[in-house]
Amino acid sequence: MANGTADVRKLFIFTTTQNYFGLMSELWDQPLLCNCLEINNFLDDGNQMLLRVQRSDAGISFSNTIEFGDTKDKVLVFFKLRPEVITDENLHDNILVSSMLESPISSLYQAVRQVFAPMLLKDQEWSRNFDPKLQNLLSELEAGLGIVLRRSDTNLTKLKFKEDDTRGILTPSDEFQFWIEQAHRGNKQISKERANYFKELFETVAREFYNLDSLSLLEVVDLVETTQDVVDDVWRQTEHDQYPESRMLHLLDIIGGSFGRFVQKKLGTLNLWEDPYYLVKESLKAGISICEQWVIVCNHLTGQVWQRYVPHPWKNEKYFPETLDKLGKRLEEVLAIRTIHEKFLYFLPASEEKIICLTRVFEPFTGLNPVQYNPYTEPLWKAAVSQYEKIIAPAEQKIAGKLKNYISEIQDSPQQLLQAFLKYKELVKRPTISKELMLERETLLARLVDSIKDFRLDFENRCRGIPGDASGPLSGKNLSEVVNNIVWVRQLELKVDDTIKIAEALLSDLSGFRCFHQSAEDLLDQLKLYEQEQFDDWSRDIQSGLSDSRSGLCIEASSRIMELDTKDGSLKVHYSDRLVILLREVRQLSALGFVIPAKIQQVANIAQKFCKQAIILKQVAHFYNSIDQQMIQSQRPMMLQSALAFEQIIKNSKTGSGGKSQITWDNPKELEGYIQKLQNAAERLATENRKLRKWHTTFCEKVVVLMNIDLLRQQQRWKDGLQELRTGLATVEAQCPLAWQSKWEGPEDPLQYLRGLVARALAIQNWVDKAEKQALLSETLDLSELFHPDTFLNALRQETARAVGRSVDSLKFVASWKGRLQEAKLQIKISGLLLEGCSFDGNQLSENQLDSPSVSSVLPCFMGWIPQDACGPYSPDECISLPVYTSAERDRVVTNIDVPCGGNQDQWIQCGAALFLKNQ
Repeated sequence: MANGTADVRKLFIFTTTQNYFGLMSELWDQPLLCNCLEINNFLDDGNQMLLRVQRSDAGISFSNTIEFGDTKDKVLVFFKLRPEVITDENLHDNILVSSMLESPISSLYQAVRQVFAPMLLKDQEWSRNFDPKLQNLLSELEAGLGIVLRRSDTNLTKLKFKEDDTRGILTPSDEFQFWIEQAHRGNKQISKERANYFKELFETVAREFYNLDSLSLLEVVDLVETTQDVVDDVWRQTEHDQYPESRMLHLLDIIGGSFGRFVQKKLGTLNLWEDPYYLVKESLKAGISICEQWVIVCNHLTGQVWQRYVPHPWKNEKYFPETLDKLGKRLEEVLAIRTIHEKFLYFLPASEEKIICLTRVFEPFTGLNPVQYNPYTEPLWKAAVSQYEKIIAPAEQKIAGKLKNYISEIQDSPQQLLQAFLKYKELVKRPTISKELMLERETLLARLVDSIKDFRLDFENRCRGIPGDASGPLSGKNLSEVVNNIVWVRQLELKVDDTIKIAEALLSDLSGFRCFHQSAEDLLDQLKLYEQEQFDDWSRDIQSGLSDSRSGLCIEASSRIMELDTKDGSLKVHYSDRLVILLREVRQLSALGFVIPAKIQQVANIAQKFCKQAIILKQVAHFYNSIDQQMIQSQRPMMLQSALAFEQIIKNSKTGSGGKSQITWDNPKELEGYIQKLQNAAERLATENRKLRKWHTTFCEKVVVLMNIDLLRQQQRWKDGLQELRTGLATVEAQCPLAWQSKWEGPEDPLQYLRGLVARALAIQNWVDKAEKQALLSETLDLSELFHPDTFLNALRQETARAVGRSVDSLKFVASWKGRLQEAKLQIKISGLLLEGCSFDGNQLSENQLDSPSVSSVLPCFMGWIPQDACGPYSPDECISLPVYTSAERDRVVTNIDVPCGGNQDQWIQCGAALFLKNQ
């Protein structure tokens, strides 16, 4: 070794090699290495540009060439900038050193990505003087190497694809890019469809991870939850081949690593000891939440949900991101230290504040970055914390006394007592303060014991009741009974769990803690058992319903989508509301962590497949079943054609041009076309109905305006408004039936109409006076004086039924021109009747003479209600039943009465004989 130690050049080679490979110094005490031909050639021959050092099982070997063989072993390469002999003077100016791990591709990619690309593309000085074309080539080189690295096994001699090979996947963005590339290319192992499916799932979070450093801490807190949903969807998908478990394990790991580095970078910009407490507190809480939540996600998915997921179970042990978990705990320690300091400042007066002044209390942490957690910084951190605790020890005794006085004032209020301990829990955890507050902590433990008893009593009183009832579980919105009960009991579990955590953090050294803890754990087990029973009962009920065609849970892909009910004519979709509820239950229970039985999941998958179409069809069916209620009755004939066209589409739900078979759920193309036709027809009908209703509303508004016009002072305004209404009616006259147009008819002369209205009001007042004097039935009456004569006749019928002790249905209405009705308990004498189409002399009908008026008066008669089995004044064979209309327009029938006709009834039917109360 004498020659080697005298040669500075060789000492540089040996020392660098020894440090890189971690070799013991004894290995260099070999004369063979000092006289190594390859080393001498590299140092002494200007033409020899390279020296390769490789370590294998056989030891260290040197070579002046790079062999393109298996490169699994570590390689260290010395190479020259210029073709010169190496001397003491140019040793550090002419030799470059490079290492190689895994493969040349991986080493080159990382060198370009981590060193040369940032320097030449992002550094202002270098990028300004670097040819843009070369910049593009460098970017393309980086991207191309990344693609090769992600899709090969990184072994230079065999660039074959292995899906479970993740050595080229260093960040979540690399994984997302991998599936983008596979969706573009595809290969024998991965179909484009499968790769595209995963690509689309990852797109939900891909942009956020790509721009992770630009997000805020709170935004990444939300990203953790979104990422959980994405990886869960990726793992649970059953449309394509399963996502490899080893690849998912790697993905969970690099996601956790990204979250950890993000938290360290964001918090690294703060001075955690000197920046304002509120700012540090919120940032640390967000960082802790990110770490804690991802640890919980990994534990929940790989330790519970995925292990029980039958289609794709997690086979390895649950994954625990240990480094991220310890980073979160480190941040909790930092937050506790800052919080304790703030509490000290609050409790100690200004004169004593100097004891724990900021510059001194945090001195142990000088030069130590608390967010840089790793096994090497942990001893330094613990030593700093120990020194910090010694500094604050004198102040703790004073704080304990003040805190004791404060708590003693509120210990009679359980809620305030608990809030006080939670507010100052960092202080209470300090050994000195904890010992001083022994009695107060005993009081808190007693309160927590009472809380557990209350939780147990509340659970036992409500667990068998109906959600929403006073004696049942508390009810949430849009939750079925099983989901509601589970959510309710989960809330109780959280309360019990929070109570346990408080006790564990503050009261674990007390004598009564063990008994409390056992009672709380027993209640927690009872709640979890109830939760599981609810799910098991639901599973049994659903699986039982799957075999019952009447349960509404059965849907066959080959079944008809909808049909008209022959009983009530309603349109029914063969997709029950129970299926919709089942889908919601499956989704909610899965989100709550339950593994849905395979049979139920299969039905839910089928139902989900058709859910979108079913919802649309149900909307159409509801429209069809309720459109008659949305129409204005007098406008229905106007919509007849559109309604019939809509109904025709429903009845003719056939597939193809021939239309031989019914459209079914498993024919998506035909189904989409049919739904489109239905929607178009429904839209046409709805549009027409809206247009007609608008017309109707507009005319109503115009009529209301007319009603509010003072006819004595504003006659011209009345006429103008009336003309406007008539003009509007004229524009739609061709499209509207007379039945609707007649609704808007009014008097030509409003003053004449008012005279008639006043006369009618006076006549009714006369009727009221007669009724009050009990003389109504003894006087001759004119039914034309009433607004609703049919109502008066019905009232007479009801009074007669009461008088004779019979039902109203057992009475019949008769009239007599012979004199009073012997069989009628109550009767009235009517005058003023008019007859059209023939004449009547009180005995029988006769034909009109040429000079006879078209409408003639009828002699007064007696009318009344008699029993159905009683004989009337005339034989049925010699009478004809004539309608009694309110007016000659014959638009409203009041009643029918038998009139003697002499036996030839057809003759009077042909001449249109009818009675009226008034002529107009």
